[in-house]
Amino acid sequence: MLSTIFHRVARILLWFAVVSFLLVLVLRWVPPPFTALMIERKVESWIDGEPIDLQRDWVSWDKIADPLKVAVIAGEDQKFAEHWGFDVSAIQAAIIHNERGGSIRGASTLSQQVAKNLFLWSSRSYLRKALEAWFTALIELLWSKERILEVYLNSVEWDDGVFGAEAAARHHFHTSAANLSIQQASYLAAVLPNPRKWSASSPGSYISRRAGWIRQQMRQLGGDGYLTQLSGKQ
Repeated sequence: MLSTIFHRVARILLWFAVVSFLLVLVLRWVPPPFTALMIERKVESWIDGEPIDLQRDWVSWDKIADPLKVAVIAGEDQKFAEHWGFDVSAIQAAIIHNERGGSIRGASTLSQQVAKNLFLWSSRSYLRKALEAWFTALIELLWSKERILEVYLNSVEWDDGVFGAEAAARHHFHTSAANLSIQQASYLAAVLPNPRKWSASSPGSYISRRAGWIRQQMRQLGGDGYLTQLSGKQ
């Protein structure tokens, strides 16, 4: 009986590995039509009795303003061009911080956030973290850094039901993702830790300070020139 169970579990895991590999491979070229987070938000709205219309328009890499790309990296993952999906030093620092108590600090890279938003659910659990690590590894193996950032910018939430750079630019600033200014980009990046609580278009003092810090970090990274580090990286 134990042998039978073992072989069935092994077969399920093998099928999961093959299917997930092929899915991530296809999404290297095909824009994801939706994400797990979008489904989660829609279901939440139905349960709450307040249905929402999800806003999202996929735009390609060259139709997203470079300042937004750099701002997100500056605010969320400054080692994005260097790591292979996991920032070990940030993870260690987060563990030490969390052990001391107080607010919980995360250490997710942009690659991990893509894996979670695209394929998984948002609540914390060991199973989700394990699956997140698996999908992150696949994404880093099969996609370029530019593709990872492109999918991130088209999938991240910037207000209730507002997903992706194009919808966010129109929702907050009445412009397109291609025409976002450095200041607008910094405000969008500044709210990413909690985009349902903070507003890029109506920022408070904390978000204004954080946006200023992000602009400073963008300059230190080298501005738009930083993006050349992503070209061709696999």
